[in-house]
Amino acid sequence: MEINNKILDKLQEWQQKEGSLPQFLELYKQLLLIQVEVKPNIPSNHHLLTKDEIDAMLIKGVPLLKWDALYIDWPIFHTLFRKAATVIGEQTEPAYKGLKDAALDIPVLQEIAKAWYEGSSLSPWATRYSIEEEVLAAVIHCAIKPFLTAQAKAIRGLVDQEHWRRRCCPVCNGKPDFGFIDKEKGARWLLCSRCDTEWLFQRLECPYCGTTNQKELAYFTDDQELYRLYICQKCRTYLKTIDLRKTETEILLPLERVMTVDMDRQGQEKGYKGG
Repeated sequence: MEINNKILDKLQEWQQKEGSLPQFLELYKQLLLIQVEVKPNIPSNHHLLTKDEIDAMLIKGVPLLKWDALYIDWPIFHTLFRKAATVIGEQTEPAYKGLKDAALDIPVLQEIAKAWYEGSSLSPWATRYSIEEEVLAAVIHCAIKPFLTAQAKAIRGLVDQEHWRRRCCPVCNGKPDFGFIDKEKGARWLLCSRCDTEWLFQRLECPYCGTTNQKELAYFTDDQELYRLYICQKCRTYLKTIDLRKTETEILLPLERVMTVDMDRQGQEKGYKGG
C-alpha cells in the first residue's frame, strides 16, 4: 500500500506538471486506484509456515505460496474484477462484453483465477467469452494482486536468498519482468511480475531459459548507463533492468517497469520478446 501511494503521488505530480498523462500511464493509474481502494484483511495466522519449513521448501525449489494457501476474499475479488474489467474494457472495446459476461459467474472466476495462478492456459475461458487471453489475464491479475502482494510481503522477508537463485519467484512462482543492480555489491536482482517480490539471481544466466553460455547473452545500455536491456540469443527474450548504482533518488520498481515501455519497443524491434 505504501509503495502504491508513492506511485500515485508521483503520477499526480507528473500530471500537474504536464497537464495530462500518456494513455498507458492513465490506464495504469486507474487500475492502481482500484487496487489501493482495497486493503485486504488477511488473517495473521493464515497458513503460516515455520522458518524450518520455509528453508526446506526453498532448498527443494518449492515456492512458498501455493494456491490452496493463498487467502482471497472472493466478494472483494469479484468487485475488483468488475471494476478492472470496466477500465480495461474501455480501452479494448471488443473485450468489454466478454469481460462483463465473465464477471457474472463467481465460481467461474475462481476457476480462471486458479488456472492463472498455477500457470495453466486461459484459452478455454478466453474462447468462451470471446476475449484475448492476455486481456483476461490482465484483469485477473489486477483483481488478485492486492491479496497476493499482501501475503507475499508477509513472508518474503523470511526467504534466504542463497537458498533460491532460481528463475521463478520464491513466493508465488511468477516469472520476472524487471530487474535491478543493487548499490551495495552490484548484484543482480529480479522482480516478480505478479507479487513484486525481489530475489537474488546470477549475473551471467538467462532468467528465462537458464543458459549460461556467454556467447548467447548480452545487454544494451543507454548513454547514462542507467538502464540495461539484457537479451538472450538462445530463447530470444529480454529483461529490462535498472542500475541503482547510478541513481540518487528513490526508485519505485513497479513504476519503473511501466515507465520503461520504450525499452520494450526497442527489444521487440530487435526481434526479442518479454520473458
